Amino acid sequence: MEQKLNLEAAAVFDPLRPRLIRAAYRMLGSVADAEDVVQDAFLRWLATDRSAVREPEAFLRRVVTRLCLDFLKSARNQRETYVGTWLPEPIVEPDDQEVDEDVTLPLMLALERLSPLERAAFLLHDVFGIEFDEIAETVGREPAACRQLASRARTQVRASRPRFPVPKQHGLEIAEAFFAASRQGNMQQLRSLLANDVAIYSDGGGKRPAAPQPIVGITLVMQAHRGLARIFAKGPSQMLRYGLINGLPGFVTREADNELQTTSLQIEAGKIVAIYVMRNPDKLRRIH
Repeated sequence: MEQKLNLEAAAVFDPLRPRLIRAAYRMLGSVADAEDVVQDAFLRWLATDRSAVREPEAFLRRVVTRLCLDFLKSARNQRETYVGTWLPEPIVEPDDQEVDEDVTLPLMLALERLSPLERAAFLLHDVFGIEFDEIAETVGREPAACRQLASRARTQVRASRPRFPVPKQHGLEIAEAFFAASRQGNMQQLRSLLANDVAIYSDGGGKRPAAPQPIVGITLVMQAHRGLARIFAKGPSQMLRYGLINGLPGFVTREADNELQTTSLQIEAGKIVAIYVMRNPDKLRRIH
């Protein structure tokens, strides 16, 4: 009897699992943590009186959101001791998938700067279209307070959205040109691709060399790339693939230390305004 009930519970839960993981990833910035949270939600689903649940998806969304909020309280303390710049785990999207503006890397970083409650209210309302009454029940606040949380979050997030979205193919062409110029040491070509206020953000997690702070401005970025060109001359990068990484054009490489690396480019008006480099091996385990 128990096995039958568990199978029935899984039959309801499993079709919702990908959506719940995607929601949790938006909250947490880590696929592994999102999968753990959703698995915890499944165990709670098994222990729930499911006959009393009228809308399983809404119920499970609330469970996942609360688990994410609990996780963020502890994760925020971990982030405060994180070595260097923190970036969300990169997701390399299938070639036939269009840009999902709700999970672009700039948006994920904007969400990271919000409080956990602001993040939850914004995602549930603006991304998933949930009414404030349900959000209030989920996060334990009044609907009016949730409306204010979402409004504050929206103001901060708005600046992270691209003003001039770049077509996918054009973005990938810029990524190819950037790879060629940076790896071949063609500083003139590289300079032509970069905006004056360009910045580099690199995440090594304290496990691989990476700039401890963002490198901001064309002068410092070009200086950094002159140094990198000397390194690439001794140990060339192996190109594995081009594609969208967290919604941005970029590429996956294997570097001279035989470790994977992702590079994604934020492009505005045809110029690269931000370069995001993931070198932390813990966040690259799902990259193939």
